[in-house]
Amino acid sequence: MLGSKKAGQVSGHTTLVSSDTTIVGDLHFAGNLDIEGLVQGNVIAKPDAPAIVRIVGKGRVEGDIRAPLVVVNGEVKGEVYSAERLELAANARVEGNVFYALLEMSVGAEVNGNLTHIDPPVTEKAKRKRASTPPNKDTAADTAPAGQT
Repeated sequence: MLGSKKAGQVSGHTTLVSSDTTIVGDLHFAGNLDIEGLVQGNVIAKPDAPAIVRIVGKGRVEGDIRAPLVVVNGEVKGEVYSAERLELAANARVEGNVFYALLEMSVGAEVNGNLTHIDPPVTEKAKRKRASTPPNKDTAADTAPAGQT
């Protein structure tokens, strides 16, 4: 269900851009960011930090959004880059290209731009798991030189 806790909260504090607030310039953040007002600039999550941005109600962003988790139920005039999960709720309006690893789109949501799937980032945990997993016997036979299987 869109807008539910499924998108999750990330640990850390929540920053609110309230409905009567306008921010002019880029906004860099970590943790939870809820936008009910207007941001005229890019919204950028700190690299390698858990982060979620929600544009809710009459919230509006005039610039690009770059965050692992993004929930839009307002308006975005710019590109959206969501490395993990993007939720477009029924009142979402995006004028720009959307790049996502996982997309959930509700009836009524609108995107005026391209939808482009991207590969999700590989976490350090996944890298360690791959390194510690022995190769599959079938895979090893496929890559062994002829006559050495």
